[in-house]
Amino acid sequence: MELFTWPVRVYIEDTDAGGVVFYANYLKYMERARTERLRVLGIELDEWQNEQRRLFVVRAIEVKYRKPARFNEQLLVHADMQQVKRASLVCQQPIYCGDELLIEASVQLACVDADSLSPVAIPAAMQEAFRRGQ
Repeated sequence: MELFTWPVRVYIEDTDAGGVVFYANYLKYMERARTERLRVLGIELDEWQNEQRRLFVVRAIEVKYRKPARFNEQLLVHADMQQVKRASLVCQQPIYCGDELLIEASVQLACVDADSLSPVAIPAAMQEAFRRGQ
């Protein structure tokens, strides 16, 4: 897929007592970027969930914290879908402040039935949207 970047401003509420972004907030930034990436592809997650009865859930995540972000910095969060399989996908999600790499992250998402939470295939229309986005 083509590179996708979502800008995020660090607010005081995002920081800990030391004035740096609390580690779990980076995961929220990544979630926002993935959601916006899908939106650009024409996929609205709430509509998709209601119509298809499917969800994406985080199956695994690997994060390397290299440098902290601080209050009022403008971050760039990537959401680059690297591998799309039948019922899962892997998204590379580095976070930068300017040209400086702060976070390296790889997120594996599973497609599941909204009612049973059992793995199911990613719908063909969504697979096609991912292919078009490449």
